[in-house]
Amino acid sequence: MAIRSKTVIFTRPFRLSGMDEHQPPGIYTIETDSDQIATASRPALHRPETWIRIPLPPGDAAASEVVIIDPAELEAALAQDALPEPYGPETAAEHAARQPRRS
Repeated sequence: MAIRSKTVIFTRPFRLSGMDEHQPPGIYTIETDSDQIATASRPALHRPETWIRIPLPPGDAAASEVVIIDPAELEAALAQDALPEPYGPETAAEHAARQPRRS
């Protein structure tokens, strides 16, 4: 079994299928199992399985929880995370509070 590992960074909370709740911004490890299957004519890759390691709170016996994810969904979430926030660094509520009131 050959496991490839990479690190991704989320700057905002996110949630992927298979997760019970939103995860906080942070650094996450993504691992993909990319075993080769030998065929009569050439080596082939089986459908790889991809998972994300979710850190658990300090004091938990396990260091992380593993959740199987869809790589395409991960890439979409990372692309969404990279988009600029609609109001810059302020929140939507802060933006609304700064707008002049209409009579």
